[in-house]
Amino acid sequence: MDTRQMRYFIALAETLHFGHAAARMNMTQPPFSRQIANLERDLGVRLVERTSRQVTLTPAGERFLADARAVLARFDDACRDARLVAEGRAGALSLGFMMHAAQTVVPEIVRRYTALQPGVRLSLCETTPMEIEQGLINGTLDAGITFSGRAMPQIEVWPLFTDHLCLVTAPGHPLTELDVISPQDLAGLPVIAVSPQAAPTLRNAIEDFCTPAGVEPQYRFEPLLQHTILRLVAADLGIALVPESICRGVPDIDARPLVSAPELPVVLKTRRSRTNPAVQPLLDLLGSITFF
Repeated sequence: MDTRQMRYFIALAETLHFGHAAARMNMTQPPFSRQIANLERDLGVRLVERTSRQVTLTPAGERFLADARAVLARFDDACRDARLVAEGRAGALSLGFMMHAAQTVVPEIVRRYTALQPGVRLSLCETTPMEIEQGLINGTLDAGITFSGRAMPQIEVWPLFTDHLCLVTAPGHPLTELDVISPQDLAGLPVIAVSPQAAPTLRNAIEDFCTPAGVEPQYRFEPLLQHTILRLVAADLGIALVPESICRGVPDIDARPLVSAPELPVVLKTRRSRTNPAVQPLLDLLGSITFF
């Protein structure tokens, strides 16, 4: 038995006439009648009563009609859903991003993507750059918004915008009297910074700012997330060098630009060998967005 035989039977049940049902299925009556007979033989039950004047459904035929309709509806849904997923218009997309991306590019990307692809379930994961990289490699993430970082042969990169390193302190800190901060201004001060394991690009930018001037950063705390860093700075437990974009609208901190501030390119990354069709519409919309 296959879905064609179910469709033949439904046509017969709805017309109660072999000739009319055969015509609906674009067949002549003899092969159509054989298909119904074969279906009854395969099932081992009589589905219709035939007389010279009429065709009626048996109780078994009535039940098979209801079940066949349900099965075919599910089958048609499965075919439609498979096509939608293959076209990137259904399914799921997992997007990882750093904290400060949530304050910059993520809302606009999510707004546009969900409007463009309403049938795709978008899963958002706020995490660290290193975990984004690992998620892309092991397949738990389809795309990630993070720092450009090191080049990797299995990862493809799309530029979004360029952030810059800046200084944050508690309000009233002596450094707030300066308009621009040099590396020498940080000498001997306790620094709160993300660990090199969680965000190596950011940690390297801090080192690149300080060490050429002979200043060794005095790391005091190494939280995992930038939000925690800002709260510790607000409590006057140290200063921090962080991406400029995460300081916007944050209370209880004071931000200052750096002399020749290191650049922090922010990009979207995917696997080169990606197989999820829902990724391509995300890449397509990037060119239509002006972030800054």
